[in-house]
Amino acid sequence: MSLMTMIVKMSEGLGKTCAIFFLTLLFSLPLGMIVALLRMSKVKVVSTITRFFITVIRGTPLMLQLLAVTYGPYYLFRANVSRNKLIPVVIAFSINYAAYFAEIYRGGIESISIGQYEAAEVLGYSKFQTFMRIILPQVIKRIMPSVTNEVVTLVKDTSMAFTVSYQEMFTIGKQIANSQTSFMPFVVAGVFYYIFNAIVDYLMGRIEKSLDYYR
Repeated sequence: MSLMTMIVKMSEGLGKTCAIFFLTLLFSLPLGMIVALLRMSKVKVVSTITRFFITVIRGTPLMLQLLAVTYGPYYLFRANVSRNKLIPVVIAFSINYAAYFAEIYRGGIESISIGQYEAAEVLGYSKFQTFMRIILPQVIKRIMPSVTNEVVTLVKDTSMAFTVSYQEMFTIGKQIANSQTSFMPFVVAGVFYYIFNAIVDYLMGRIEKSLDYYR
């Protein structure tokens, strides 16, 4: 198989890799905020359960979570495994990354001084208005480096979908490597991921720079 043919064949899985990436961000970013707020709840039961959830998700491999979400329903309830494996893959990725984003959000929120809350209360802002208009913009600015790091990691983690035989780019490359007894598909995959990460890093850098006025 020629290099060009290999690249074309692997690029067919690039769309599925991008689907995992963008759908995971779409669901995990807002879900992470919800988890963070539950983790910070003054209701002890809620915060304890949320903390346990975060501990379990962060303390177990993403590969195991992918297998659990994809095949768990069958072994536990004899439910049919979804034919469209993108659904359980995105669910597993979203839950995993939501736990990490939750801790990033929590750190950002807790870094804001109590004085800003008190000043907003004096000015007549409600708690919701204070959070949305004053706290959240500052939090986003402060957590951008950490979020960027997680987003870059997500690009590489999409390759974990091969564990449930989802035909994304790395899975196709692995199949070609096995059939051709060649390491070249892995080199091609590495170049793909590097370019993808370079684009993501650039875009996240532009977003971070656009938030400089919060200094």
